[in-house]
Amino acid sequence: MSEHAALPARYDHVGSFLRPQYLLEAREQKARGEITPEQLRSVEDKAITEIVRFQEDIGLKSITDGEFRRTYFHIDFLDQLGGVKTDIPVTIRKPDGTEELAPPAMRVTDKVRHVKDIQLADFQYLKSQVSAGNTPKVTIPSPTMLHFRGGRAGISRQAYPELDPVFYDDVAKAYGDELRSLAAAGCTYVQMDDTNLAYLCDEHMREAARQRGDDPNELPHRYAAFINKVVAQKPPGMLLAMHLCRGNFKSTHAAAGNYEPVAEALLKEMDLDAYFMEYDDARSGDFKPLRYLPKGKTVVLG
Repeated sequence: MSEHAALPARYDHVGSFLRPQYLLEAREQKARGEITPEQLRSVEDKAITEIVRFQEDIGLKSITDGEFRRTYFHIDFLDQLGGVKTDIPVTIRKPDGTEELAPPAMRVTDKVRHVKDIQLADFQYLKSQVSAGNTPKVTIPSPTMLHFRGGRAGISRQAYPELDPVFYDDVAKAYGDELRSLAAAGCTYVQMDDTNLAYLCDEHMREAARQRGDDPNELPHRYAAFINKVVAQKPPGMLLAMHLCRGNFKSTHAAAGNYEPVAEALLKEMDLDAYFMEYDDARSGDFKPLRYLPKGKTVVLG
């Protein structure tokens, strides 16, 4: 196991902020064709400058762009990888009047590859706004998103007759290329957002995995090996963290359950530097799973 990089401070955040109303309106205008992509980006720049100042004013040391340029935390990134196709998720209104976001379909239709620098320009603008002494942080979706949502059926058998090791190696290489492009621009802190390991703590989600032909007890260990392939591509000096999210959407959530089913794979087997884990309510369970956290790694509980 490598020596782990330290967080910029003993407190941190996962990076996403509520969009200001003027930014939401500009995105709607862009969708209607009333403003150009360049005009929207100018509005995004303004909103990002403001949210950077806010983070610095309250004393945060790791600074994000609020994810203000994204519509969805995962699709916007994954759809720009070669060989990946995604569908826009839809909002479903349940009988009790609450809403939930139906997960998007993600399909691997060809060999996965890095065909462009996805986050580079966004990082460069963020970096230009962050004051000396603070650390700009980039958030990207976890590579496990390309497997968990569709399982084997969501990955082209023509491109990948067998998944192991070629599929996992290709995805890791694509992520490594992205990390290297960011590192070359001065990025030292990247966070991968992962809903799938949190979903594997929920019995309903575990059953859905079984229905897709996957073993929910084996998947966390497979994903640990998958993540470690990405870690092996990490440039020197870069901190790589993971945020576990339970599919929160408009104050609702998609999954609940104690971290025990995934704790060993997540905390002990993955060679990550740090973790962000939701621990603010009863659906997160107790602290026993944290016994798997080795010395040298950091977990931020929120």
